[in-house]
Amino acid sequence: MTTRTTNSLDPDRFVVSPRPYDHPDSRRLVRALFDDQTERYGYADPSEADPAYYLPPRGLFLVGYLDGLAVACGGYRTFDEQTRTVEVKKMYTVPHLRGLGLGERILTELERDAARNGAQRAILETGMRNTAALALYTGIGYQPTERYVDGRDPAINRAFVKELSRMFTEELAG
Repeated sequence: MTTRTTNSLDPDRFVVSPRPYDHPDSRRLVRALFDDQTERYGYADPSEADPAYYLPPRGLFLVGYLDGLAVACGGYRTFDEQTRTVEVKKMYTVPHLRGLGLGERILTELERDAARNGAQRAILETGMRNTAALALYTGIGYQPTERYVDGRDPAINRAFVKELSRMFTEELAG
């Protein structure tokens, strides 16, 4: 699976590949996310997770490579089978490459895959201090929603939802 960036990057330089959650590149990027969140908020969700959560068709984890180097990641996992809801997790781009659309490319690929596997909506969380993530998510159609994880501080955490079924209906039909 290849995806292309916009802005100043040559589009052939950025490639998105499925990787197990416990792949060395995945682990390194998820650990960088953990460190970033700890620095930003003083705490973070654990970087460890059961790799089975991100196995197709119930989930997927992607790593983005720029010139062969792992620089971005993200995944989704099934959140609620009855409502066909997936949760987007572990979105991260190395700081010096933020703003080039790499995270958006990974998120779009995650949404497409989730829709192909029957998901109708995606949910996610981010912190209020992560203005780049807030702009990304709202800029591609995520809407604020009530928190869905017990114990989250509503002064810090923001939850979002996006309907996938409408977004990819034409693509799935074609």
